[in-house]
Amino acid sequence: MVSADPAGPGFDWSRIETVLLDMDGTLLDLNFDNHFWQRHVPLAYAQARELPLAAAQEELAGRYRARAGTLEWYSVDHWAEELELDIMRLKEEVAHLIAVHPRVTDFLAAVRASSKRLALVTNAHHKSLALKMARTGLSGYFDAQITAHELGLPKEDPAFWQRLRRHFPFDPATALLVDDSLPVLDSAQRAGIAHLVAVRCPDTQLPAKDTGGYAAIDHFGTLIPGL
Repeated sequence: MVSADPAGPGFDWSRIETVLLDMDGTLLDLNFDNHFWQRHVPLAYAQARELPLAAAQEELAGRYRARAGTLEWYSVDHWAEELELDIMRLKEEVAHLIAVHPRVTDFLAAVRASSKRLALVTNAHHKSLALKMARTGLSGYFDAQITAHELGLPKEDPAFWQRLRRHFPFDPATALLVDDSLPVLDSAQRAGIAHLVAVRCPDTQLPAKDTGGYAAIDHFGTLIPGL
């Protein structure tokens, strides 16, 4: 784990060869996803079944909890089938909320200008990934874009990182992971990834979150010095 202040003593870019970045809540504002799953989908579900919105939200919250941390939770196709809704059409309806976090493009450009390898590593379904890359234009910065669905395990499973290394070889001792999910950071730590950084404000519409003792950033500009 890096120091409590990623830009301070202990964060040495010369020790990092591979940069692994999460997407939702890390590069992109989690407000889109929170609004989509907590408000937009329940509204569509309520309308389709003639339910009060509060009842739909309560029912879906239970369904979400039952799938938390699994590939199904992240699967557009799973929810389209289970809820009998066109999930991708609904995402398009609120796609204007997809937004890149501050200083992300500056950071990505700085990594690209260095000799380090750069991969987007996400639990998001490939259909969601395609929508968000089309809206943000970030795709060209990465050497690889890898979804958990390709590897058959969510990032919360420590075995995910072993599969990732077979798909996109890297040395955990010289890898940096930036992610907004504490269970994912815990999983990566157990898998031996040496440099871990959390995101304090995944959703710009919510207060900063507890980062569980991990080094944390308010924005990606913090990580640029030394690159």
